[in-house]
Amino acid sequence: MTTRIHPIDHFDHDLVQAAAHVARTRCRGDNHTMAAAARARDGRIVTAVNAYHFTGGPCAELVLIGTAAAQGVYELDTIVAVGDRDRGVVPPCGRCRQVLLDYFPALKVIVGAGDRVRTVLITDLLPESYVWADHQLDAE
Repeated sequence: MTTRIHPIDHFDHDLVQAAAHVARTRCRGDNHTMAAAARARDGRIVTAVNAYHFTGGPCAELVLIGTAAAQGVYELDTIVAVGDRDRGVVPPCGRCRQVLLDYFPALKVIVGAGDRVRTVLITDLLPESYVWADHQLDAE
């Protein structure tokens, strides 16, 4: 399998900056430590923050899926997560990778740090993955 890596363009840079802005201005304390931004297929940018709780809590990427749906956005093109306290781009955790793949199988994800920030397909972040939709019985 060949991983498809693409350097970020100015649109992706704007997405990273949108997530970084939310991380700087909305993440406070231990409850909200990550921000995510995604570009919808129509160009809109949706942002969200995580909701940390010691029992577990949704990551910023998962909150973003719900936030996007609440705004009528059901097709995402590219997503990025950024940590608070200037931690920069943070790759999605395993659970988020699986959920993002199930919701948006053609999604691009911005990963990496510094001059190695790049865009990869979600399928490349979760090779040989289980695709939930492929294992559902057709409703009749």
